[in-house]
Amino acid sequence: MSRFNVRKVAVLGAGVMGAQIAAHLVNCKVPVILFDLPAKEGAKNGIVTRAVDGLKKLKPSPLGVADDAALIRLANYEEHLELLKGCDLVIEAIAERMDWKLDLYKKIAPFVAPHAIVASNTSGLSITKLSEVLPEEIKPRFCGIHFFNPPRYMLLVELINTPTTQAHILDDLEAFVTSALGKGVVRAKDTPNFIANRVGVAGMLATMKEVQNYGLSYDVVDDLTGKKLGRASSGTFRTADVVGLDTMAHVIKTLQDTLSGDAAAGAEKFDPFYASFATPEVLKTLLEMGHLGQKTKAGFFKKAGRDILRFDLASKTYVPGGEKADEVYSRMLKKPADERLQLLRNAEGAQGQFLWAILRNAFHYAAVHLADVADNARDVDLCMRWGFGMKQGPFELWQEAGWLTVANMVKEDIDAGRALCNAPLPDWVFSGPVADAGGVHTPQGSWNPSAGQFVPVRSLPVYARQHFPESVLGAQAPSAAKAGTTLFEDDAIRLWTLDDEVVIASIKTKMHAIGPAVIAGLLRGVALAEAQYKGLVIWSNDEVFSAGADLQAMLPAFMMGGVKAISEAELEMQQAMLKLRYANVPVVSAVRGLALGGGCELACYTARRVVAMESYIGLVEVGVGLVPGGGGLAYVARRAAENAALSTGKDLLPFLTEGFTAAAMAKVGTSAHESRKLGYLLDSDVIVPHKDELLFVALNEARAMFDSGYRAPLKRQFPVAGRSGLATIKGSLVNMRDGGFISAYDYFIGCQIAWVVCGGDVDAGSLVDEDYLMTLERQAFGTLLGNPKTQERIMGMMQSGKPVRN
Repeated sequence: MSRFNVRKVAVLGAGVMGAQIAAHLVNCKVPVILFDLPAKEGAKNGIVTRAVDGLKKLKPSPLGVADDAALIRLANYEEHLELLKGCDLVIEAIAERMDWKLDLYKKIAPFVAPHAIVASNTSGLSITKLSEVLPEEIKPRFCGIHFFNPPRYMLLVELINTPTTQAHILDDLEAFVTSALGKGVVRAKDTPNFIANRVGVAGMLATMKEVQNYGLSYDVVDDLTGKKLGRASSGTFRTADVVGLDTMAHVIKTLQDTLSGDAAAGAEKFDPFYASFATPEVLKTLLEMGHLGQKTKAGFFKKAGRDILRFDLASKTYVPGGEKADEVYSRMLKKPADERLQLLRNAEGAQGQFLWAILRNAFHYAAVHLADVADNARDVDLCMRWGFGMKQGPFELWQEAGWLTVANMVKEDIDAGRALCNAPLPDWVFSGPVADAGGVHTPQGSWNPSAGQFVPVRSLPVYARQHFPESVLGAQAPSAAKAGTTLFEDDAIRLWTLDDEVVIASIKTKMHAIGPAVIAGLLRGVALAEAQYKGLVIWSNDEVFSAGADLQAMLPAFMMGGVKAISEAELEMQQAMLKLRYANVPVVSAVRGLALGGGCELACYTARRVVAMESYIGLVEVGVGLVPGGGGLAYVARRAAENAALSTGKDLLPFLTEGFTAAAMAKVGTSAHESRKLGYLLDSDVIVPHKDELLFVALNEARAMFDSGYRAPLKRQFPVAGRSGLATIKGSLVNMRDGGFISAYDYFIGCQIAWVVCGGDVDAGSLVDEDYLMTLERQAFGTLLGNPKTQERIMGMMQSGKPVRN
């Protein structure tokens, strides 16, 4: 592992990207100083202050916890350049103007620490040209670092070297960006717009061109080019709005200014697709009107109340939107890749022909430019996945659909003049190692056309922390589902080990719902771990830790045995939670993505939680008219008592309020940090920036806890708020009900939650144990389950996936 130690980072430029990069650094607990120009009026830090204040209002939030905006140190170039001397990394993120950037570099150069890395977040300007103004001693430590918007959520970061960048600088920066910031790093060549924007924006421009050719509306195109096509749910035009139409225009201008359609311009500048880089008329119009997308609340789309309007170029006004694609194409897009592409190519309707055209254009462009922009095909595919939200990159889809079959389809369209240009596919597409292998991705590596061979994934010590990193189709990377040694497996769970020291429990049910078979599997895992291993880690290699109890499995038992049957099943789940908590070996939850309802309870009852930063944790049972029934409310009451014990005050209620409110309002932490604030994570729990390092860290935690002499906590009684606390909470609920903030049935559910967390009809300060509170949980759960309004909420959720308010 690199020993490059980043104690503090400076971000230069408090615009949209600079401020959000600073926010993400704070999310990752990296001290950061955010610089901008001194304000001409008022306080000198006025510009940067407004930028940081704006972070709290952005949606989706760039901050894990909004209050953490205060951790960003504010600075300006006039008063605070001396602060740069204490920074190990300087990220420049000002506007995409070469002259402005060069002027800034001259200004900061005397203050850059002798060991610090300086990196530009340009989205496409030449890194080599940017470096030319720097002193000789800084040039070896200068490179490009291109984050994608929004930087908290987008996985991709491109690193770009210059001819003078020292190799270890990029290695050190890659290790930091990967592990400390949780990003997927791809190294790009110093060509216009690098990899992702070169291929992605060219694809967006080609899409806009085909939209004109086929006369489709923006909302239909977004419906076709979103999730149905295996791309970001925002589709094409909504994505442009989110990115910012001005930003998109800058990227397009970079293509226009630095490339040429004239072969005489030389191999480095010539792009046979240049004619398709013209700025679309609709984009010009929107820019002239000042409609820049989401940042100005109007772009290709505009929200009016609850309605979404779309821009109409002919009238230059917004008209009602919401039009959907023809259902036949939705069915086509669900077919296997080879059948899907054949159907689209032969489609008679405009929407099908449009889809084939944009896919063909993507294959064509990526193949022609692979050697120019990237080291290998894997880097292109990962860039399109991580930077543009695609499930597959262009080469992966091409390979899955049949390499030579698709290649010949594309060639026929090129020869017939249906493609964007007449540039032929490279020779390596049709003959040689790629054709023989059936594609560009193989177990040996991915195709590098410059070297004429398949090259393996770059090996750096940081990647030893990723047991199952993302890979590409055809690479045949190890699958977590089959890795290691299986100790037990059925349809609900797999118990296995990677190192013969720690048992791993991977839940296999849909959305990792917790039913009787999962509970039995977890208890088997605890028994195995206690008998032969150092601990148990609960982990799954996807974006769901567990979405909660299996409601579908619960209903038949309820229909046959009524509340009593459910109460017995609930008791089994509660007892399982206690066995996890009081196991003689550490049980660690490795949480990634959703941990809702029973999933949240499962995490809370383990000895430690190791949590990916982008995790969403909460007790959400109120949404189906129930209370948490797997020990969640007992946990809330116990944690309130434990927190109160550390305080000098005697009143328990203030420590209970947060947990009660979170459960009663079904609050979900929208980051691991916010989940900690809600009480679902402890200060001792570990937050991991990179999702693929989660298992590595969790296994280390389990081993370290065992090796440190881990003992489960002793069972003990703790005080509850009692009837006086219950009365106070009910008073607040009455006000919310009478004020119209909650329904009468929400009030009833809230009272049931309050009854449990306050310990029922007992004096304030009465001592109870977890078993007592779990009995109250079961009673409240049964009361609600037998109510027709709860049954209505459950059926509504199961049928529509949306909560019913009654």
